[in-house]
Amino acid sequence: MGIVVRITALKANFPLQIAIPSLICWLSRSFELHFNPAFMSIHRDVKRVTTHTLAEMKEAGEKISMLTAYDYTMAKLLDRAGVDVLLVGDSASNVMAGHETTLPITLDQMIYHASAVVRAVQRALVVVDLPFGSYQGNSKEALQSTVRIMKEAGAHAVKLEGGREVVESIVRILTAGVPVMGHLGLTPQSIYKFGTYSVRAREEAEAERLMEDATALQKAGCFALVLEKIPSVLAAKVASSVQIPVIGIGAGSGVDGQVLVMHDMLGLNSDFSPRFLRRYLQLDQAILEAVAHYVSDVRSGDFPSASEQY
Repeated sequence: MGIVVRITALKANFPLQIAIPSLICWLSRSFELHFNPAFMSIHRDVKRVTTHTLAEMKEAGEKISMLTAYDYTMAKLLDRAGVDVLLVGDSASNVMAGHETTLPITLDQMIYHASAVVRAVQRALVVVDLPFGSYQGNSKEALQSTVRIMKEAGAHAVKLEGGREVVESIVRILTAGVPVMGHLGLTPQSIYKFGTYSVRAREEAEAERLMEDATALQKAGCFALVLEKIPSVLAAKVASSVQIPVIGIGAGSGVDGQVLVMHDMLGLNSDFSPRFLRRYLQLDQAILEAVAHYVSDVRSGDFPSASEQY
């Protein structure tokens, strides 16, 4: 229920016979009615997040949380913590494999990571990035890549980068009944075209094109859209102009949700410090201290102790 009723004062016993207007007046004086949105929260009540859930959350004004995940153990923890969407991002190429860009990761590798995440999840929606070279310029290959991800990993949706140039691939994927998330702004798979990771769409022409691309992706059938590293005013304008949820990374607070790379927000990668990143832990230091302690205990003979042996 969305109504919380609290008794504030009862100065007399409730009469058995009373006129309706008097009853309403009496109730208004004797009870304080509070509307508490938390009791009607969509994300709190749903057992399994779906694309429909995200649409409902946007309509209700509830923010969507999304984080990247690449393995079973961390995905299980993120799911238990209540993250709405887990993105098996091609950023695994950077944080898991140590590559400079997202381009080297393969479809087979993405399926491997996605399979582990899907096995861990009970509630979150699992979206998987289509890696570079698995969909660009060939809608048939885009569908084949998507089918492999859905069948072999058990994913719930796919994400791809680009605007009107990938609409044909989006439409073809949707014919197979697979939900598609779009991605505009800074698109890391195109880093060599941009030549820099700086903020995109600052100029009027690029901002206008981004607005048009967002509309095109919605019209093509995307269920949601990621906006990366664009001016917050523009991102808010996009979010208010389309009906689908808009999730930002470095796109300000005026969008429908936020996404961060798990390794960044947990402080596992201190070398990466963009303006938009908020670190909720400094896990790299905690791990360094714990491992150094372990090494010291092994070398001193303190581990294992008598109680840690059979």
